[in-house]
Amino acid sequence: MAVDPQHEPQPAAPARDVPPRERQRGPVVLRRGQVEEGTTTDQRLLDSRGPADWVHTDPWRVLRIQSEFVEGFGTLAELGPAVSVFGSARTHRDSPDYALGVEVGRLIAEAGYAVITGGGPGAMEAANKGCCEAGGTSVGLGIELPFEQGMNAWVDLGVNFRYFFARKTMFVKYAQGFVVLPGGFGTLDELFEALVLVQTRKVTRFPVVLLGTAYWGGLVDWVRSTVLPHGMVSGADLDLLHVTDDPREAVRLVIGSEEERAAELRAARAKADADREAGGWDPTAAGRG
Repeated sequence: MAVDPQHEPQPAAPARDVPPRERQRGPVVLRRGQVEEGTTTDQRLLDSRGPADWVHTDPWRVLRIQSEFVEGFGTLAELGPAVSVFGSARTHRDSPDYALGVEVGRLIAEAGYAVITGGGPGAMEAANKGCCEAGGTSVGLGIELPFEQGMNAWVDLGVNFRYFFARKTMFVKYAQGFVVLPGGFGTLDELFEALVLVQTRKVTRFPVVLLGTAYWGGLVDWVRSTVLPHGMVSGADLDLLHVTDDPREAVRLVIGSEEERAAELRAARAKADADREAGGWDPTAAGRG
C-alpha cells in the first residue's frame, strides 16, 4: 500500500537535553567516542599489580627530566664560584695531559673556585684529583651510558644524570668559565655548545680556554682559514677562544674575566647609588615612554 509522503515516518530528532557520555581524566574532559571504559588514575596508582609500561611513556619522562633539573639545582645552588673542566675519558694517568689536568684542578682550587667535571676517568679524574688534593670542592656530573663508567674516586660532590641536556645546563649555569683539555667528540660537543651560548648571548662574559696548542691549533687554524672566509663566523667570534699551553694562564683568563665582570657590576651599582642620592635617577621612570 502506497504511503503518503507527507505522513511518512521521520527519524527521531536527537535528544538535545540528554548530555553526552562524559568522563574526566585529570584536567582532561572526554566525551562521546573519546570515552574509554577503564580504571581511574587513583586506581591505577594504587594497584601495584597493574602493568608497568607507563614508566616508559613520554609524560612520565617529562617528570623524570624535571626531577633531574630539581636535583641538579638543589645540589649545586650553594656551590659558590666554579670552573668547568672538560677532557677525554681516555686520557691515561701516565700521559702529560693527565698531569696537566691535575695542575689545572689544583690551580682552580687554590684560586678559591670549585672544579666541575663530567665525573668520569681520564682528564676529568685528573682535574678532580688536583682540586681535591688542594682542598677545593671537587664536583662530578655523571651521565648514564650504555657502558659502565662510574664516578671517579676524587669527586666529593656527585650527581648522576640520565639526560645530556639536563647535565649540560648544570655545567654552564654553575660555572664562571670552561677550561678544555684535549678530548674527543664529547669534549668538542661541550666546547662548541659553550661557544654558541656566548655567541648568541645566552650567557655573557663566559671565557673558554683551550689547553694545548699542539692539539687545538689545527682546529683553531681551520676556523680562521676556512670558516671565517666563508662568512660562517665573524672575526669577533674568534675572540671567544683562548689557546694556551700554560695552566696558570688558563686559570688567570677564566678567573680574571670573572673579576672584571664583578668589577663592572660593582661600578654599575655604585653609579646607580650615586645617581639616586643626587636625585638624578627616578626608578618610576623606567616604565614611562
